[in-house]
Amino acid sequence: MCDTEIVEWMGTDAADLEGLAEVLHAAVHAGASVSFILPFSMDDARAFWVDKILPDVQRGKRRVLIARSGGTLSGTVQLNLDVPPNQAHRAEVVKLLVHPAARRRGIARALMSRIEEIARAESRNLLTLDTRTSDAAEPLYLSMGYVLSGIIPRYARDPAGSHLESTSILYKEL
Repeated sequence: MCDTEIVEWMGTDAADLEGLAEVLHAAVHAGASVSFILPFSMDDARAFWVDKILPDVQRGKRRVLIARSGGTLSGTVQLNLDVPPNQAHRAEVVKLLVHPAARRRGIARALMSRIEEIARAESRNLLTLDTRTSDAAEPLYLSMGYVLSGIIPRYARDPAGSHLESTSILYKEL
């Protein structure tokens, strides 16, 4: 991971938008359970970032980090700050994605460490997240101090849309 740079995405760079779409598209096609099912096109991936994420970024309700390795966008993670007033002390970590070609290089851990720094700067002392039970990311979260709160069976369809999978709910107090 020696050449990985992590920066915040503000939505103004067309190349970053294309890179984010490529990472999402590749992750879904590699089996990532991140809300989408196949078929999932690059147009679908671009629309997700433009229609769903960018408005929240522009309103200050969401922070998005991107990782670049060797000049190529290789990963991303989001911090959803849009919570009810009685929960302003917490945030939700969402869509930790690393391009399949860039995995096992410490990019996900670096993104998570940086998103925790942002959460602290935003005065958020409780982070929550969910992940497919037994997914490759679950041991990462546990190794970083996240605590398994519970498992919800039959929570979401797998990316192929063929069956329902469980999700693990985790939290971390900062």
